[in-house]
Amino acid sequence: MSEEKLPEFKGLRAVLLPIHNFELKKFLPMGLMMFFILFNYSTMRTIKDSLVVTSCGAEVISALKLWGVLPSAMLFVVLYAKLSNALSKKGLFYTVLSLFLCYFACFAVFLYPNRIALRPDMTDVIANYPSLKWTLLALENWTFSSFYIMAELWGSVIITLLFWQFANDITKVKEAKRFYGMFGIVGNFGLIASGYLTKMCTAMGETAAEGTDAWGTTINWLVGSCLVSGLLIMFCYSWISRNVLTDPRLYDAGDVGAPKKKVKLSVTESFKYVFSSKYLGFIALLPLCYGISINLVEGAWKSQVKLVFPTSSSYASFMGGFQVWMGVASILCMFVGANILRKFKWKTAAVITPWMILGTGIFFFAFMILNESLEPMVAAIGTTAVMMAVLLGQIQNILSKATKYSLFDSTVQMTYIPLDNELKVKGKAAVDVIGGRMGKSGGAVIQWALLASIPGSTLISLAPIMTVIFFVIMLFWFWAASGLSKEFEAVTKA
Repeated sequence: MSEEKLPEFKGLRAVLLPIHNFELKKFLPMGLMMFFILFNYSTMRTIKDSLVVTSCGAEVISALKLWGVLPSAMLFVVLYAKLSNALSKKGLFYTVLSLFLCYFACFAVFLYPNRIALRPDMTDVIANYPSLKWTLLALENWTFSSFYIMAELWGSVIITLLFWQFANDITKVKEAKRFYGMFGIVGNFGLIASGYLTKMCTAMGETAAEGTDAWGTTINWLVGSCLVSGLLIMFCYSWISRNVLTDPRLYDAGDVGAPKKKVKLSVTESFKYVFSSKYLGFIALLPLCYGISINLVEGAWKSQVKLVFPTSSSYASFMGGFQVWMGVASILCMFVGANILRKFKWKTAAVITPWMILGTGIFFFAFMILNESLEPMVAAIGTTAVMMAVLLGQIQNILSKATKYSLFDSTVQMTYIPLDNELKVKGKAAVDVIGGRMGKSGGAVIQWALLASIPGSTLISLAPIMTVIFFVIMLFWFWAASGLSKEFEAVTKA
């Protein structure tokens, strides 16, 4: 049966599962791959934050993202390119995934149990160079820092490079319109499963025999579940290779098309290309502003979470609940976002995410700055200003990321549609460099610079300064969205 003769979906089936019965053989294992990948990403994100924040402080995260994650990502791109030239696609998939799984197993079995023996004493160095305190703390706790870096790379490498390249290679364009959104929905159930498992494992760790390391026991359970999940990812990939790619109804290399050569631009070339086009400049500002603003709020929020949940186990348990609500909110927003994109103008959908971040960010920073004066008021409702800041930060992160996944990503990608082929290819490569990479590291650069220039400061004490920067970034975001809306409508009409 050709795809043109397939019946249209009606009613709830069109909204909840626009997949034909014979396509489930292809969709389900791909959806399960996304489920297990996001399950691991969520679980490792909880572990990395619990390790770093409770042992060093949330201020270390900015140093890690700037001096650890960014250089490691660049090095991994070089390694990935060399491996892709030497290995087949299947061999590349298994090799890269195995590298991550082997590291996480090594961390649980060797690095964490011997963390004290492997940690150098940098007390004197920190005393002599107080402006570099947080960077030196990251070096001193290099075992935890390495886990943080590898957990961050999991999202960039496994999701972006491995899964989506594999999906793009085997999925037809007409299938992608129905499959890709559903992959995100199925994958977000992985966040919910990870959250519940984290809470369960932390509870089991706390009931361990006296004298044992409760958090170490929790890590063993969580890392063990990630290793099993990783093996299931490999199994799904193998099953698809053997049963889907040999089925002409589901895979035809001619229909998918030959892979296009990826355009790579340097940072300098990207700036030149973006600034030569007003349209691309506006596009680049959107992910840049999102990355900086969300990092400013998230870093300060985690410093508040540590005050309420100071131990690794309690911190992880709280983050487990956070992941559950993140998954639920993302799934709901994806269904709502699809209808908003279909019924409203581009600008309406595009500004929902910045309004969400701005509105929730205002209340969060207000409680951070005015916590002492607000203490009597919040005490009347049976809580504290710090706990209120934690709850507001949690709501802010959940809603902002849920709207980002459901609306922001879609509206940004839509802006490439009316462009000519050269602008689509080179323009996207340039925006990925400026908007993507600089957006993710921009917030870390700002926080690290403030912490280094004001010795003895913390993210909590820097809240007033970060609030001002936050508002400036948000103004740029609204200005860019408004400008891009006019450009988008003009190009679309033309």
